Amino acid sequence: MSQDLHLQTLTQLAVGLGNGTFSSVDITEALLDRIESHNGALNAFITVTAEQALADAQRADAARASGNAGPLNGLPIVHKDIFCTRDVLTTCASRMLENFVSPYDATVVRRMAEAGAVMLGKSNMDEFAMGSSNETSYFGPVMNPWNLECSPGGSSGGSAAAVAARLTPAATGTDTGGSIRQPAALTGTVGLKPTYGRVSRYGMIAFASSLDQAGVITRSTTDAAMLLGVMAGFDERDSTSINQPVPDYVAGLDKSLKGLRVGIVRQHFDAGLDENCGVAVKEALALLEAQGAILTEVDLPNLELSVPTYYVVAPAECSSNLSRFDGVRFGHRAKDAEDLFDLYCRSRGEGFGAEVKRRIMTGTYVLSAGYYDAYYLKAQQVRQLIADDFRKAFADVDVIAGSTAPTPAFKLGAKTDDPITMYLSDIYTIGANLAGLPGISVPCGLVDGLPVGLHLVGAHFGEETLLNCAHQYEQATDWNDACPEGYQ
Repeated sequence: MSQDLHLQTLTQLAVGLGNGTFSSVDITEALLDRIESHNGALNAFITVTAEQALADAQRADAARASGNAGPLNGLPIVHKDIFCTRDVLTTCASRMLENFVSPYDATVVRRMAEAGAVMLGKSNMDEFAMGSSNETSYFGPVMNPWNLECSPGGSSGGSAAAVAARLTPAATGTDTGGSIRQPAALTGTVGLKPTYGRVSRYGMIAFASSLDQAGVITRSTTDAAMLLGVMAGFDERDSTSINQPVPDYVAGLDKSLKGLRVGIVRQHFDAGLDENCGVAVKEALALLEAQGAILTEVDLPNLELSVPTYYVVAPAECSSNLSRFDGVRFGHRAKDAEDLFDLYCRSRGEGFGAEVKRRIMTGTYVLSAGYYDAYYLKAQQVRQLIADDFRKAFADVDVIAGSTAPTPAFKLGAKTDDPITMYLSDIYTIGANLAGLPGISVPCGLVDGLPVGLHLVGAHFGEETLLNCAHQYEQATDWNDACPEGYQ
């Protein structure tokens, strides 16, 4: 039985646990064995918590035997290494925090643990979530299991690679400009970014506070719906958390798509989209139409400004958020500093990588006297225009659809010397973050043996509709079952 446990989704594992076919210890041992076998090639994990995972699995089995099983009892999860985990390393894939052990759990981590989930470890990522290829990590790049020479996307590339390689059925991620959905598309997994404020950011180390949102990467939308139901909800410790009831997301998956209005983003099919990716996405849209959805074109005229807008707003916020890492209170501290100023300069210079420094410098510049109005204020005004475009579109449609990424997975190193080209990897996903909207990427094909993702965006707190649409598409295809060669 342990030989095929890794192929099962969270939902399937939950059924097996419920009927006693296997135990949580069986699942945990099987997945830890796979992590040990495959992580050397993938570099998807920064920390593997094997001893803790087995202890948690034993407690989960005991809780189930006594009739006290929670909704995620005994189910495995991996957390992106940006979420604080009590008594476990939380590094943000940075030298700055390479030895930081958090004294508390992030709300996402705590809620999953309270629901009975078993944490297998912490996944690799772009340093402080800054990147689109998982190549900025202090611990080295993550490899895409579909082709080890290719990027899995970023910044949640470790989570995506681990799920795609069947090292875990699910993992958490964070999405600031597409960092859950883009790696999901490049690895053939499901990536869900909820509405801004739907999931607590408490204990999620900040990159850009008005954009960051916690979400999940899974094998199916059913699994994503299950996890969102546990993660979502008001948290008084997060000032951006919204107090709104959490629906039963799983219960709403099986509704018919008949009459669902799907808006096709004209800007998603421009010259920047790989031709074969465009064909795969159009075939997916035709399948939605065959299921009763009504397709109509929508225009988001300011969407082309989303990348320059994002790369003013996000670096400005990162410059502010990362000012706390100064070598004094926690994090990397330079040795033998001459004075306090030297300590600040060398600690930050040694602790941060090149991409993080680039964004801090950009953010500091756009916030500086004389440039604030010209750059940061203007970017916030354009951000509002982009949000208004989405609002107008949702007056006529229920879901907006297009391609998640402009191309399939690209080779590692192909874009590292050209930051602008790298930034354009998120051109189709950034708009949802700027507007605070929920988005999901689901597998919709293969191009040259590499996965392609269908991107769906919903109205604020429209996760039910989004998940329902994605789930119905899944039921009519088998792309979610596609597995990279060598990982079956």
